Amino acid sequence: MESNYIEDKKFEKLNFTEKPLLQGTYENCIFHNCDFSNADLSNFSFAECEFSGCNISMAKLTKTSFNDIVFKGCKLLGLHFEDCHTTPFIVSFENCNLNFSSFYQQKLKKTVFRNSTIQEADFTDTDLHGSVFDQCDLMKTRFENTILEKADLRTAFNYSINPELNNIKKAKFSMPGVIGLLDKYDIEIEP
Repeated sequence: MESNYIEDKKFEKLNFTEKPLLQGTYENCIFHNCDFSNADLSNFSFAECEFSGCNISMAKLTKTSFNDIVFKGCKLLGLHFEDCHTTPFIVSFENCNLNFSSFYQQKLKKTVFRNSTIQEADFTDTDLHGSVFDQCDLMKTRFENTILEKADLRTAFNYSINPELNNIKKAKFSMPGVIGLLDKYDIEIEP
């Protein structure tokens, strides 16, 4: 079967829930204000692409490849990034909503999450070495057996990270957020 290759194309205000995106490899493409909600993006390959203002919520990502992808202002609810190809998996998120998404066992070294809502997401067994959570809301997000070594959470908030179950060596935190490292002890901390 012949694979489609699409390069240097801009897709704007398209609804891929009504007419699915042609399966194939997309390189250096821009997707602006497109609706991929509940779409099946399995076996697609995206390289050096930008998604801005898109709704990709609940899309199926089995064996999807994301290599050097920028998500800006996207709605990414309930995505199973653990179903994607793990190598390469290079992404960044800015002003995105990643609530209920799962990154289970993904390698996200030096990934940037900026001004994003990441509530009730799952980073279990995820490698976040050197990643940055800048102004991110991590309410009820799960960190278990997560590598947060050298990660920067100084401006992140609402997180609860158990230092005994995660590698936080040389990670950066600030007050009052660091209180999220003590949640498991059910103690009262006064200012």
